[in-house]
Amino acid sequence: MTIQLPLAAHDAALAGVMLAMGEAARAASAAVAKAGPEKRTAALKAMAARIRATAPQIMSANAKDMDGARAKGLSGAMLDRLELNAARIEAMAQGVDDIAALPDPVGTVLATWTQPNGLDFSRVRVPIGVIGIIYESRPNVTADAGALCLRAANAVILRGGSESLNSSRMIADALRAGLNDAGLPEDAIQLVQTSDRAAVSDILSGLNGKLDVVIPRGGKSLIARVQDEARVPVIGHLEGLCHTYIHAKADPTRAEAIIVNAKLRRVGVCGSTETMLIDASIAVSLLPRLARALESAGCELRGDDRARAIHPMTAATTDDWTTEYLAPILSIAVVDDIDGAMAHVARYGSQHTESIVTEDSAAAERFLAEVDSAIVMHNASTQFADGGEFGMGAEIGIATGRLHARGPVGAEQLTIFKYVVRGTGQTRP
Repeated sequence: MTIQLPLAAHDAALAGVMLAMGEAARAASAAVAKAGPEKRTAALKAMAARIRATAPQIMSANAKDMDGARAKGLSGAMLDRLELNAARIEAMAQGVDDIAALPDPVGTVLATWTQPNGLDFSRVRVPIGVIGIIYESRPNVTADAGALCLRAANAVILRGGSESLNSSRMIADALRAGLNDAGLPEDAIQLVQTSDRAAVSDILSGLNGKLDVVIPRGGKSLIARVQDEARVPVIGHLEGLCHTYIHAKADPTRAEAIIVNAKLRRVGVCGSTETMLIDASIAVSLLPRLARALESAGCELRGDDRARAIHPMTAATTDDWTTEYLAPILSIAVVDDIDGAMAHVARYGSQHTESIVTEDSAAAERFLAEVDSAIVMHNASTQFADGGEFGMGAEIGIATGRLHARGPVGAEQLTIFKYVVRGTGQTRP
């Protein structure tokens, strides 16, 4: 018979487990930092091989997660984020291989200079140490996060969503086996083995000083909780309220291709466009074409009064401008000009990713210079807001804050730096 512990006893037991994970991670972080880039690269290659070798077991575990998610009534977008198939598992393994091929950032000398007194100064990249990553739904984040943290010589404690726990366990086991194959401590990558939300509180506490930074990746409520409760620094990732602006000088064919891709390629990713802005001077002629292309691809449109006067669609409410749909729904606003477009983005956006579609280079450069978001684009789909597409191998998320890292968080963004000073006996007068 299973004995149910009193809640207080259960919380105390879990807290002890979490503190032990912190201790193990701290010890492992020192070992991987000392190991050198060649050994870390070997571990990454072994991790990719282990993912491929255990693909059937990963798919079997994912099938259990998918069954549970359907029983809970998760949305189509959430199911899409959760699902793994042979192609996605291979892409996951290839992502780890791509990270293995990246230059090791640790030890890179960022700057050097010499003072008049003869002291030589250098600024050098070093690991952060132990990173806690809290994420929802997408099990591939387990592989991306574990591999990126190792590339930057960090240890990581991963806490995935309850809906993906079976999948994440199998992936984490593969990563840990790869570490062992290369002679590195398995505890450099640890996955919290419970869906108990108390584990999140333990991570946010900092695990008695063993955790150096927390990275949340998920919905607005998760981000808000982490930012409110964390006792360690946070690299924040707000929701993707991304905009595509169709400027008066946009090429119609290019605009159609971009907006359909930006919205519908994958609606469940944070780089999916949620609002299309279009100049009034071309809205009458171009909006119906764009609307028909979107609707024929299965997209629901919600527009302001000016958009609805041109093409029939559902009336947008104020909430639509601040909703990350993660679904085939697009809000549309007609704006007077580029100033109106940038004002809309500034008022409603999450400083994630914005794109302008135009053949006017001056307008494009102004948009790129003045829009205050982590990623700004010209004549490109917002779905390129992805670390792999940036050449980073993968990313832990798109940071929308202003400290330490902004935009895709890859291996380089998982380092800090220290100053190395070399003298010849100088003393300060």
